[in-house]
Amino acid sequence: MTTRSRAIPLALGAAGVLALAGVVAAVAPDPGPSAVVPTVQGAPAAPPAPPAAVCGSPALTGPASPPPGAVVVPAGSNAGFDFSTPGATYWFAPGVHTLAPGEYSQIAPGAGATLLGGPGAVLDGNRDNRYAITGRATGVTIRHLTIRNFAAPRDEGVVNHDSGDGWTVEHNTLTRNRGAALMAGARNRIAGNCLADNGQYGLNAYQSGNRITGLVVEGNEFTGNNTEDWEAQLPGCGCTGAMKFWAVNGADVRNNWIHGNHGTAVWADTNNNDFLIEDNLIEDNDGTGIFYEISYNAVIRGNTLRDNAWRTGREFAGERDPFPTGAIYLSEADGDARIPARTAKIEVTGNLLENNWGGVVAWANADRFCNSSASTTSDCTLIVGPENTSACSPPAIAREPLYTDCRWWTSDLEIHGNTFRFDPAAVDGGCPVEFCGRMALLSNYGSSPDWSPYQGDVIQRHIVFAAGNRWHDNTYTGPWRFTVPDMSTTVPVPQWTGAPYHQDAGSTFDGRPGR
Repeated sequence: MTTRSRAIPLALGAAGVLALAGVVAAVAPDPGPSAVVPTVQGAPAAPPAPPAAVCGSPALTGPASPPPGAVVVPAGSNAGFDFSTPGATYWFAPGVHTLAPGEYSQIAPGAGATLLGGPGAVLDGNRDNRYAITGRATGVTIRHLTIRNFAAPRDEGVVNHDSGDGWTVEHNTLTRNRGAALMAGARNRIAGNCLADNGQYGLNAYQSGNRITGLVVEGNEFTGNNTEDWEAQLPGCGCTGAMKFWAVNGADVRNNWIHGNHGTAVWADTNNNDFLIEDNLIEDNDGTGIFYEISYNAVIRGNTLRDNAWRTGREFAGERDPFPTGAIYLSEADGDARIPARTAKIEVTGNLLENNWGGVVAWANADRFCNSSASTTSDCTLIVGPENTSACSPPAIAREPLYTDCRWWTSDLEIHGNTFRFDPAAVDGGCPVEFCGRMALLSNYGSSPDWSPYQGDVIQRHIVFAAGNRWHDNTYTGPWRFTVPDMSTTVPVPQWTGAPYHQDAGSTFDGRPGR
């Protein structure tokens, strides 16, 4: 979760939330309220097709008859049905399917099983069952089902509740569930799904032991998630958004349409590594579009981010909080060649950012490091080892290598080849220019704990002048300003590009507003 001037407020009511009438009409009435991982070297050979609507689309409709050899699951109560046969294919007949009453009734498929929905097949938890599909079986496939009205607790998931490995979840509608609609395990492929109006997350990618690798999230639509506004219920929890990744080592998030969610769109939080976030359309989300936090080695490229963080930015401005709100937020994010990945930096390139509340914000909390009371995670860095927190104690932390290895630094960021367009009048009908339209590279004054070796302006000077953080060759339209090196100082273009910061070499600036 984030640590900055205060917790990010996330709230309901983002513009552009998709009405799910088309989705509901395609299924029975509701009774109540593997892809090859691409290289990151060079530009793609040709631009991909823009992300398209998934919710309510024909691609969600399953086969009208069972495949040869499939087990037919009749509509109605499936309370006594056995789904445990390894390798079996289960075809859910059209209509509404329910489980036995009780919060712990669930489907636990066998290894290699396929759950396949016919046209209009719905698995409904009746707001009684917690979980829909669970267990640690590997290689499970789920296609063409609508899964709704399950009531998982906060931070738990409805589908793949136990984060099974090798699962394929494609062309499903996961809607109006509590908790997370979907969890993820290693080598999961999550593609072509509609994840809409779920209580907490659309996707929560976490596995005990931090073992998720090879995750692909591609061609999905995430909209309207976090309906229960968990950040308001538990301020500072960092537990909301369209999708959240924890300690994932290798993920491709590409070609998704992520819009109208009540919070952050894509949030990688705590010891993630080797991410490719590419060719997504991210728009009209209440909070930050892409948030990469206390994590390592990522490429963020070819995305379109439009009209994000209006609600969060407006709330900060209403409280006169000077912390910059960005469309892309890099918080203690590090490029580090010591951790194997497809890149050894945080590269933000080829993106279009248009009329978001802000631009790219790079932040380091001087007091946030392994074993500090200001750290919101009990994990230590990947360099020291997530469970080796006690190693970062005085007096050893004041000496190398622990001085360097015990913190996430905000280092080796390269922000280049992007297009930044901004018109204050287009942002929620107008925004106060002292709060919106900002890029940022900043830190705070270190002050705690009293044994911290990072007190004073040590971190501030490091991230601004010595950490390899560079903006260059970008295109700017509109009255952009730059917050550096702390929250109290925002400078115009000449100071940002001139001494002592020397940022944005090769960039062009047109101060006239416009799309």
